Amino acid sequence: MTDEEDLIREDIEAYLAKYQEKELLRFVSVGSVDDGKSTLIGRILYDTGMVFEDQMAAVRAASQSDKPDLALLTDGLKAEREQGITIDVAYRYFTTSKRKFIIADTPGHIQYTRNMVTGASTADVALILIDARHGVLQQSRRHAYIASLLGIPHLAVCVNKMDLRDYSQQVFDEISADFTAFGKTLRFKDIQFFPVSALVGDNVVSDSENTPWYDGPNVLEYLETVPIIEDRNFHDLRYPVQYVIRPDLDYRGFAAEVASGVIAKGDEVVALPSGRTSKVKAIDTYDGELDEAFAGQSVTIRLTDEIDISRGDMIVKPDNLPRVTRRFDAHLVWMHEKPLDTEKAYLIKHSTQTVRAQIDKIYHEIDMDSLQPKSSDGLRLNDIAKVRLSCHRALYVDDYQRNRETGAFIVIDSLSNNTVAAGMIALEFADQNLSDVMKELHAESAMEPKTFVSPSERMERFGQRGATVWLTGLPGSGRWTLAYALERKLFDLGRTATVVSPVGEDLRSMISAAKAVTDAGLINICAFPSRTRNDRELLVERIGRDRVVQVYVNTDEALCRERRPDADFTGFEPPENPDITVALDKMRIDKAVEIILEALEKRGQFEAQ
Repeated sequence: MTDEEDLIREDIEAYLAKYQEKELLRFVSVGSVDDGKSTLIGRILYDTGMVFEDQMAAVRAASQSDKPDLALLTDGLKAEREQGITIDVAYRYFTTSKRKFIIADTPGHIQYTRNMVTGASTADVALILIDARHGVLQQSRRHAYIASLLGIPHLAVCVNKMDLRDYSQQVFDEISADFTAFGKTLRFKDIQFFPVSALVGDNVVSDSENTPWYDGPNVLEYLETVPIIEDRNFHDLRYPVQYVIRPDLDYRGFAAEVASGVIAKGDEVVALPSGRTSKVKAIDTYDGELDEAFAGQSVTIRLTDEIDISRGDMIVKPDNLPRVTRRFDAHLVWMHEKPLDTEKAYLIKHSTQTVRAQIDKIYHEIDMDSLQPKSSDGLRLNDIAKVRLSCHRALYVDDYQRNRETGAFIVIDSLSNNTVAAGMIALEFADQNLSDVMKELHAESAMEPKTFVSPSERMERFGQRGATVWLTGLPGSGRWTLAYALERKLFDLGRTATVVSPVGEDLRSMISAAKAVTDAGLINICAFPSRTRNDRELLVERIGRDRVVQVYVNTDEALCRERRPDADFTGFEPPENPDITVALDKMRIDKAVEIILEALEKRGQFEAQ
């Protein structure tokens, strides 16, 4: 019986207090399909006594052989068991006498990159498995690259299935050397290698007699002793206010989790965005006041001065400011089936702020096979790219590799409220003093006005693209009769169209109205006089050449004069290259409408109904 078991029996309160004081380590297991990630995690849980009897009974019942398949302790989805792959992120918890642990068992398949990113985003250690039979595969490099991109400081490389290679030291050394050469290009603080057999248990929880040539720690020993406290950022105070506590007139506190750094009573601080300075009067918790608080603690701060501070503001130190900016570069992991739409605005959730933002530019996408940059015209599910973003107002950010708390954000679709991407800010160092910060905070928005609803979303909603059908012709040619007949037919077909009325308007106002209707995703029909080619060129330039359909109603001039003897026929310049030409003295209105509809269909104006 262990000392902890004795303590549980004798003094459960003392055990719980000791448990609370244990350091927590989060680690993520990654690797290629069939490398044995889930088996390794199952082995750790089983050998440390962290599996209940009913769980083992279920595993034995589901196993395909006499021996229990320990991978089933984490592969909980039916689809995972059927295919023998990890799809979802499985979180498991266990404890030893030295530490508490949270494990994230993540998928290795490229199809589930977003799941891996989710599981690895908060990890202290990445545990990568490499099959000793196959060596370092491109998938292994991809997993290590993503782990490095996510800022995980420590990497544990488990060369698994050593039992199938007769525990060969040469095999282990060759794989270690191969991976070490690649690892030098990444940002890990350290890389540790282990020769293991997750199935048998060699060097996982206990040392193995089969590898006398290996004198390093086993996997559990490493996880219990790897130094992680120094990985936290205790230098840069970042206190993003979550809530203002005001129970009575005499108490005003600002509640938050200390994202990074240390704050103590008496410290001079500055509140952003106001730029007002004050000193820390008290640091409160449920159990009483503290002299100081550090990263990871949730506390309430009271200041000596009355300062207007609300949720989304940030308390920092005057001599250690975050980067205050409305534009920044970031690595973006696209996590939604719906692709990136650069024509619309999104929401960005950063610490306790939510702001409107847009992706201005895609610098490059990361080729997940070669890990090299490649050009990209958009982002789709599981893609990773470097992008430039603009925000409606300034954020208080740090480079992700320096501060994972204030260097990370998520992107939210403004209509569905779905999280569509995760971002890691990449900043070039640029010192800012408080004066520079205040100028940035008071500056205009960095964004060009952009709708929350993009043309592609309007196409999805209406089943059509916005367009202007502009009818040109002599007075009396039947332009307006044709315009209203076209509107009626489109309506009958379930399309959304309208005729823009010309009463009391000039050409420029009609063009502005036509553009607004087209931008809204409707089909705008207009027969306003545009006598000259310059008039029509202005129309095309303002609305967009690919969104204008020019219809020349080429009715015989003699008939037009007969219909409109009082009209002015001077100065009319027939279109040189109209998209459609119809002559209403030679065909019926319904035939002309049919010709225009066919032309719209050929342009891809409508989705099939």
